[in-house]
Amino acid sequence: MAVNLLKKGQKVNLVKSNGSKLTKLMVGLGWDAAQPKSGGGFFSSIFNSTPNIDCDASVFVCKNGKLSAVDDIVYFGNLEHFSGAVKHMGDNLTGEGEGDDEQIFIDLNKIPADYDKLVFVVNIYKAVDRKQDFGMIKNAFIRIVDSENGEELCRYNLSDDYTGMLAMIAGEVYKKNGEWKFNAIGNGTTDPGLKELSGRFA
Repeated sequence: MAVNLLKKGQKVNLVKSNGSKLTKLMVGLGWDAAQPKSGGGFFSSIFNSTPNIDCDASVFVCKNGKLSAVDDIVYFGNLEHFSGAVKHMGDNLTGEGEGDDEQIFIDLNKIPADYDKLVFVVNIYKAVDRKQDFGMIKNAFIRIVDSENGEELCRYNLSDDYTGMLAMIAGEVYKKNGEWKFNAIGNGTTDPGLKELSGRFA
């Protein structure tokens, strides 16, 4: 099955390639630090090296579309939701290497009935202090994988100009009429940290 390349705002049903419901999935998020433009000169090799940017992926587990408790934030400091439905595999400090930089595993059957949305966000750690923003990042994406067989079902490449943005709302998995769907969002924000970013959904 060909990977379904999504566009901003596109929504897809979470189903396996054979048409059956997808219940166990992996959400992979990736990014690379962009190579600065060379300015030449004696110091160019020192100051134009690829920056070390620490991006953190997090999940807001929402009731009625809203984030209602700190325990419903799954991130590098709280790697598993109390329900066992959402598990974060840990923090990547640099974004180096091929493939996913951070992975989040989800068992839709374990999500409590009063929860209906998972929002996937990425923010730059200490972005203001380090004078970093998403304009310094390239090749960002979010993808959905059937975790039972490793098949990638859909991918959304975040290709907008995010210069000046300190965080990103990448996408969401949400329930509508009893069916789980994925929505490609890709909106940048100027929130300096996870606390401010989570406030948007409270």
